[in-house]
This record gives sequence, C-alpha cells and structure tokens, in this order.
Amino acid sequence: MNAKRDEHPYGSFIHRVEKPARYLGGEYQSVIKRWEDVRCTFCLGFPDIYDIGMSHMGTKILYSIVNKTEDLVMERCFTPWFDMEKELRERGLPLLSLETHQPLCAFDVVGFSLQYEMTFTNVLTMLDLGGIPLRNEHRTLADPLVIAGGPTATHPEPMAPFIDAFLIGDAEERLPRLLQHWAALKAEGGRTRLEMLAEIAKEGGVYCPDLYEREIDPLSGLLYVSATKFDGVPLLVDRAFLDDISRYRYPDDSPVAVAEAIFDRMSVEIARGCTEGCRFCQAGMIYRPVRERDPEEVVETVLSAIDKGGYDEASITSLSTADYSCISPLIKTLMDKLRERKVSLGISSLRAYGLNEQTLDDIASVKATGLTFAPEAGTQRMRDVINKNISEEDIFQTCERVFRKGWKKVKLYFIIGLPTEEDDDVIGIARMGRQALEMGRQHQRGVNVTVSVSSHVPKPHTPFQWAAMDSMEEIERKQQILLDLSKAWGYKFRRHDMQVSHLEGIITRGDARAGWLIERAWELGARFDGWDEHLDWEAWSAALAEWEAGFDLDRQTFLNTLPVDARLPWDHIHVGLEDGFLLKEYRKALSSRLSPPCGKPFRASVHHTNLAEAKADERRLVCYDCGIACDMTKMREDRFDFLERLGALEERAPAGPNAREAAHERVKKGLTPHDFAQGVPHRYRIRFTKLGAVSLQGHLDLVRILPRMMRRAGLTTFYSQGFSPKPVMSFGPALGLGARALGEYLDVTLADDVAPDALLERLRRVAPEGLYVTGVRSLGNQDPAISRVIDVLDTIVMFDPEHIEAAFGEALSTEEAVARIQARIDVVREAGPMPIEVVRKKRARTIELWDVCEELRATRTDDHGELGQRLPDRPCLWLRQPHGGGGSLKPQEIANAIFGLELEARHTARLGCWALTKTGPVDPLEVGTEPRFAKLELRA
Repeated sequence: MNAKRDEHPYGSFIHRVEKPARYLGGEYQSVIKRWEDVRCTFCLGFPDIYDIGMSHMGTKILYSIVNKTEDLVMERCFTPWFDMEKELRERGLPLLSLETHQPLCAFDVVGFSLQYEMTFTNVLTMLDLGGIPLRNEHRTLADPLVIAGGPTATHPEPMAPFIDAFLIGDAEERLPRLLQHWAALKAEGGRTRLEMLAEIAKEGGVYCPDLYEREIDPLSGLLYVSATKFDGVPLLVDRAFLDDISRYRYPDDSPVAVAEAIFDRMSVEIARGCTEGCRFCQAGMIYRPVRERDPEEVVETVLSAIDKGGYDEASITSLSTADYSCISPLIKTLMDKLRERKVSLGISSLRAYGLNEQTLDDIASVKATGLTFAPEAGTQRMRDVINKNISEEDIFQTCERVFRKGWKKVKLYFIIGLPTEEDDDVIGIARMGRQALEMGRQHQRGVNVTVSVSSHVPKPHTPFQWAAMDSMEEIERKQQILLDLSKAWGYKFRRHDMQVSHLEGIITRGDARAGWLIERAWELGARFDGWDEHLDWEAWSAALAEWEAGFDLDRQTFLNTLPVDARLPWDHIHVGLEDGFLLKEYRKALSSRLSPPCGKPFRASVHHTNLAEAKADERRLVCYDCGIACDMTKMREDRFDFLERLGALEERAPAGPNAREAAHERVKKGLTPHDFAQGVPHRYRIRFTKLGAVSLQGHLDLVRILPRMMRRAGLTTFYSQGFSPKPVMSFGPALGLGARALGEYLDVTLADDVAPDALLERLRRVAPEGLYVTGVRSLGNQDPAISRVIDVLDTIVMFDPEHIEAAFGEALSTEEAVARIQARIDVVREAGPMPIEVVRKKRARTIELWDVCEELRATRTDDHGELGQRLPDRPCLWLRQPHGGGGSLKPQEIANAIFGLELEARHTARLGCWALTKTGPVDPLEVGTEPRFAKLELRA
C-alpha cells in the first residue's frame, strides 16, 4: 500500500473540522491518472461545499467525458467550509484537489461551475486559497487558465474580471477541445496570454472578457460589450450546442460520495431543456430545445449505476420531469426493475398537472415522503402572465389525487414580485394553500400543506429581463400578508431571505463593474451568500455603499425597469433565441396573453401513457416559434418509438384508491414495501480495517458505506420491517474521528448463501481505499451478535517527536522513548490508584484508571503489521481496555493523564477487538457459543 495515503497534507489538523472526508478524496470510482501521461491537467471547482457539489449532474458528466479522453485528466475541488478555510489560512496551506492532492495553481486549467450568482464570492475563495491571482489581468502564462461554465455564464460580466474564458452552452464536446487546444498553444509557445485566448475564442462557444471593449449605454446606464480587440474574435458569442445528448451517455460510474451528499442517491438526467416557456425561467430559455435521452438508455444507466455504486435510491430528473414524453411508462419500467434490487425511485421537478393515476400508483408504492408542485402563481391571471400553461382545475385535480392516494404532505412553490402582480394575486397564493389543505383533510387526518415562496429576480435571456424587481420593503410586505394568512388558515409558510434576493438581483443584471462589488464583499468576509443563515448583510451593505460612492452608481440602476431598446450587459451572448422573441413574449406577458408550450398540444395536461392513446391523438404539436428549429414530425415519431420500446402499448388500470395503504398492508404481512419476501437469512461476521481517508469518516458514514459495498458486490442484504426498511447489520464499538483500526467488525444478514472465502474476495474488489476486508465467517442462528462478543479492546497511542520532547523534556530516539515510556508506566502502576477527571455530556466525571484499563506497556508502530507499513516508526503506549459496562476512558485520555499531553483520537489506532475465553483473547471471527469470562475476570 502507498504509505503517503496516511500522510495527507491536511493530516495534522483535518480531524478538527466538520466532516473531514469532504477534503480527502479516495472515493470509490474516483479516477487518478499520472500527470506525466496527459497533455492537459484540469481541475473543476464547484463553488459550494462537497455535500452539495457531489450531487451536481454536470460535474459527473464532465468528469466522465474528460477522464475517458486519453490525453486529459480532470480532478475536483469544492469550496471549504468556514472552519476549513480558517485552518488553511492559519497554516498558509493551499486548497487541494481531491484526487492527487495538488494545489489549484499546479493545474494547466482550472474551471468553475457557475450555477447560482450567490456563489460568486466562493469562486474568489477558491482562487485565493488555490494560489491563483484573483484578477485575470494579474495572471501570466505561469498561472492556470481560469474558465467557467454553467447557466450563469450566459450573463458573465459580473465575473469578467476574474475569469479568463467562459464556456457558453453545452460543454460535452466543447470542453475537451478547449483543453486540448490550450495545451497545444502552450506547447507551441511564441504567443502572449491574450493572443492564446484569442485563438481559443475564434473557435466559438467561448467568451474571453479581456478580448473586448466596453461602453456605457446612455439609455440604461449599464456597461455593454461594444467591440473586439482582435481580428477574427466574434462580437456575438454563439453558445456551444449538443443536438443529441444521448451521444454522451449519462455516466454510471461517478465517484461515490464519502461524506453524505445533499441528494445522496444516483440521479440520472433524462432530458435537457423544457417545453413550457415560463417567462421568468432562464433555464427554460437557454437550454432550448428540449432534448430527451433514449428511455432504454435511461433504464440501463440507472440499473448499471445502482449496481456499480451500491446506492439504495435512484432518481430521474430534468427541468420538467413530468414533461418527458414517455414519463409514465418510464417510471413503471424503472420501478418494476428497482423493486428487485430493493431500490426506491425519486422523481424531481414534477409539475402540478403532470401526474396521472397510473404514475401516482407507481410512485405511491415506494415513496414515503411528500410531493412537491410548482403552481408558481396564485391566480389564473398571473399564471397567464408568466405563461404557466395550467389551470386551477389542473392543480387541484392533482392535489385531490395525491391526497386520495394516501399522501399527507404536499409542498407548493410560488413566486412573488412578478410583473403586474397585485395584492389579490398574493392573496391568491394563500387561498390556494388553504384550499389544498381543506382538500387533504377531506381524505385523511394529519395533512400538512407547505406554501414556499421565493422572490422574483429578473433574469437575463428571459422575457422578464427588462422588468423591475420589487424592493426589499415590498417583498417584506407581501411576505407578511402570506405569513398572517398562514396563521389564520393553517398552512405552513416558508420564505426566501429578501436580502439574498436583493443582492441576487443586483449581481444577476450587473455589468463588469459588479465585479468590484463582489470582490469587496469577499474581502469583507462574504462567503456562502446563498445560504440564508450565512449571508453577511453587514459586509455586503458596506461593500454596496463603497461601490455606489466609488463608481457614482445607484444600485437601483440594476433593479429598475430597463428600456427595451437599450444595450444590455449580456447582449453579446447568443443563446439561440431569435431576435425579438423575448421582447414579443414580454409584451404578451404585460397583456396577460399565453404562448403555447413546445412540442405538445396547447394546454395538454399530461403526456400519453401508451402507444394506442398517442397514435389516436391527432392534435397538432405546437411550436413556440422561438427561432430554434424543431422537427415536430420527428418529435412525434420518437415518442411513438419510445412508448413501443418500453412496452407501453395499451392503457393499464390504476392500482386502486390508495396505493400507499396497500404498501403498508404488505409490510404487516412480513413483506417489504418492494412487494416480495426476502427468503432465508444468512448471517456473516466481517473483519475490516479503517485506515487512510476512511479513518476520518464518522460512524454514520460507515453505516452508509458498508451497505453500498454489499450492493456493489452483488449481494442481497436482508432488510428490517417497516415502510422505510434498513439493512440488518450491527457494528462493533465505534471509533473516534481520525482513529485508525486494524480490526473492526460487522455482523450482516444476507439473503445469499455465500462461502466465506468467496464473500471475502467479492467485498475486497468493491471496498474503498483504507477499508480492507481481512476476514469473513458464517454465523449460526445461535451465535451472539458482535456487540455481545467483544470483551476487550487493544489500542496504541502514538507519540510524535514533539510529544516525546514535551513529556520528557528532551528529544529522544525511538528506542530511548520506548524505554522512557515503559519506565513511566512502571512508576504509575506502582503508585496504585490513579483517578482521572474527564468531561462527559458537559459534566465533569472522575474515573479510576485501573478500573477501566487491563494492561499498559510501551511499544512502537513498527511492531504492528500494516500500521508499521503505512506510518512512520513512532513510540507508542499499548493498552487493553474492557468493552462495555460502566464509565470508560478514551485511550488518548489515559496517555494525556500519564504523560501530561494533549493527544487526540487521530493519535490512536485500534489493533483489535477480542473475546475472552479460558484459553485467552480470541478473535471474534473464531468465537463460538462456549462460555466466556466476565468483563474484568481476566485481570483478577
């Protein structure tokens, strides 16, 4: 094994931060390439924490594509949380990539995925900690090329001072070519950095801010891009466009998160783009046209990813999942196959009118949580303004179905502050929440309806890009109306922080001068601004005041209504829409006129669920006429093909009035919600190590990792009863964070009868680095659980040179230190009782050392097998402690009391857990049902 894996650059302090696993890498299925074997090294930074970024589908897609390109490598990095940033700055250490632990400044190219404007200060944090100059004007050819992509890259000017090149549009094809081109230009030499950027920009799909001139538009007062500085560089930057997303299969082998991700499941993109054309929605405009993945590809990818990653939940997602052309048969096909694997299916982005009886039956059989819908507006007039092609009847019909099927929780999403909104429209939101609640109470008790409200931020490249944004005072007034009505009418109310929305509005429609504002707020401490609880309003307020004074600006310039004939800061980015289309839609909105949805009959409430129904529907598919050419004939034929290949030939009957109750009945009969008996249980005991990055994962992370290993090994785990069943497994005593272990234990019940040697090999093949399975044994029905088998624990506490010098007042060799440690132990033993004061649950306690410690002696890491191979040779304190019973002392607490030190859990390593028998300590793998000594009898 590679010893350096236990010597991570952050190893001396990483245990002090929240979730150390966020920063260490080592995930199962991560890709590590030798840098000398590739032409270009690329690190993609996600400007939020690991827990969120690991759920991002775009990162997974690009990770697969780039790393499957022979001459390229992609690694990953995420924004460090507050505690980690503090530790790095105090120590002068750089932010490192997960895969090879290289600082960002060592890469050829560093990229950022810009999903949300309020993560922009996190980009600056990552650049600064990564050792890269913040502003592109200060970078030389010795620095990485800094690129960015994602939806907010379509209005790039606020980040223009910090980013060398924005990739506009789909990155699957454009990103690898960009990386290869940059590597070739660097290898050729003879060009300045700007000249190299110009060569990149000439290929299209990329906007390089330093290649352009800017002027103030007299109508809007905003800076716009007016001219290029180099011949051949396009003034209008066309987006990179992938016409068939199925040319790049969604990856089934993405790295499996070691720290629990916000969406800790296997998610698969089923379509890109949206049919609806909601006038407030930027994503619905910039990702046109709708491109669907082949449904058979989706099914194959989900099943393969589940098998490879070991997930127990999958999800399918897109901007509007319910608008996928064969969504109902796709859900049925997936659920039928996932039930066999005891895997549940989540479905995101469901529209209020997108659920028919059959689809609800399928979801109800496994989904235990509530459902979420997005009516967006509370009155029909406002839904017509925003082009939400649904009626109140559609919304309440679906609510009625949901409650009738047995759901108790429904969340309704709305937006306030939309153009032309009046107080009656705001009250309409509350009225809809009340009506949904009353409807639910007609079917069952304990119904919960949550009305969640965000504030409208006018987004570039949407029909509302010219509209004014509500002031904070107006947002607060409307929120108060809804809060007061929630107390009177009984629905729950959630609102988005108006200060966050205010800042988002300024940055979203900001020009290049907004870069100064972002940088100043960051300098004043702004971080994680999109998290309501972490927004530093004082820092932003101070930055805003300096910005307005320094640039002679009024922030309202960016928030007021913009002239429709003005030049705007994002006009040089062409997302594919026809000139005049957005303005036409804006004018229709102001007169409350609808436009048709894309690719389906006008006001179609649901897609067809079977081929016969689809072919019988002769209504014309409507084109939105946005300037992007769509082949409606091919679209219809593809849908017929999808339905036929999924076997959705005829209509099937709904499962019944309450599919969820039926699922509960199956549980009462001893079946899982997945609707099949589990067979004969087979018990196994497994011994494994916790070394390297795995030692810095908490016990709850281990509880997630091991069931996934079982799935990856093709094993069928036995599950507990109940509507949310859990794998039947039990663990030995938990370790402190950072403590290593050579002998940990797990009892697991499987539905498979597997020979122990075969099980051992299967688990070894799918274990993450540091978790090495060292033994397996079959257990009988009468064999006690691991928690009842373990009697004593053997642990070493390791001393670094500075600890030895602190304990003995001088530097010592390892041999000398071992001798001095033993001498100190002898003195303590001869002295008799040794009470040690510790804190447990915020209360001081005194515990007698010899009541909770069997043996003490001096040793060294080289005496202990694999630890000696992985770690430097260190003097150690070896101790044996009883497991269970009354109060206990942590190994490091014993060492600290004896030697006057401040050692932590990371200085400890558990050598083994033992059962006590008449013949002495026995490995729990070898223990049978014979009687054993009491916990402390061996000492006596």
